[in-house]
Amino acid sequence: MIETIRQYLGEEADYLLNHKAESIPQSTITTPSPTYLDDVFTYTNRNNQVLRSLQSLYGTGRLANTGYVSILPVDQGIEHSAGASFAKNPIYFDAENIVKLAIEGGCNGVASTLGVLALTSRKYAHKIPYIVKVNHNEMLSYPNKYDQVMFASVKQAWNLGAAGIGATIYFGSPESTRQLQEVSEAFALAHELGMFTILWCYLRNEAFVKDGVDYHTAADLTGQANHLGVTIEADIIKQKLPTVNGGYTALNMGESSYGKTDKRIYSELTTDHPIDLTRYQVANCYMGKIGLISSGGASGANDFAEAVKTAVINKRAGGMGLISGRKAFQRPMDEGVKLLNAIQDVYLCEDVTLA
Repeated sequence: MIETIRQYLGEEADYLLNHKAESIPQSTITTPSPTYLDDVFTYTNRNNQVLRSLQSLYGTGRLANTGYVSILPVDQGIEHSAGASFAKNPIYFDAENIVKLAIEGGCNGVASTLGVLALTSRKYAHKIPYIVKVNHNEMLSYPNKYDQVMFASVKQAWNLGAAGIGATIYFGSPESTRQLQEVSEAFALAHELGMFTILWCYLRNEAFVKDGVDYHTAADLTGQANHLGVTIEADIIKQKLPTVNGGYTALNMGESSYGKTDKRIYSELTTDHPIDLTRYQVANCYMGKIGLISSGGASGANDFAEAVKTAVINKRAGGMGLISGRKAFQRPMDEGVKLLNAIQDVYLCEDVTLA
């Protein structure tokens, strides 16, 4: 298995597989394990129904009872338009095929829209944990605008048999305060009803692109977004891999006074290595007590290699898994299954260790 992973990583194999993280030592973080729920969540305020729902997630699929998760997320029919998302593979206009891909791909759970999961719930909700994405960015208004608004209620998710709900907050956006309040209330009700919660912790503001550098994936800014996410009791945080750092310092140049930061973030807590940058994201999730899953990203020419690389970085940083959609469903189903399995193999491979 490790040789296949090395082949996907190519020239970066040693760089990624042999890196030693020293800025935030592995001994200081909580890492995924078969006893993760017992070690962390039995001491929280989550009720027994939430614990049972979480166990259904961690106990399903090829990664069952490892502490790691592989989730298929397909909300792009709303987020990116159905045509743009499914034209490459029109079978996924049919909601049932989304669920079938998650099951055949050995995923722990499937995250999708209310409509997709409601249409298929009586047939599959007892076979794989359902995660209802309750808010979305609607892309049909003209001109396009970027705002996560509620499409579904927590009660609707509960009624169709969902084990959990997911939501997005666009931190940094003018609408983020309202989104934060809405999602916090939704998460509280979901926990009351016995469902777990996953937060898509994304940044969105034109000001985060400065001098040609996109700081939407800066380790310091995404790390703080993660910390806001765990504060409202997200049980799992979904975040994009960090590609740069220094978002606070870039935005504080000139006459700007943005946020609060500390130079030790850049000199002591991180390096420029992607594993160290991701470790900083993990640290902001209560030192790994709340699991960090990385986004699989858009589909492209080297999906298998990119997916495996993302999984290696996430796992070695102390993350909990991958949530990969477009790379899997924008191809024939058998290839999508193979891609999901390739991701899962990274987490099953004992030779890919914590950095």
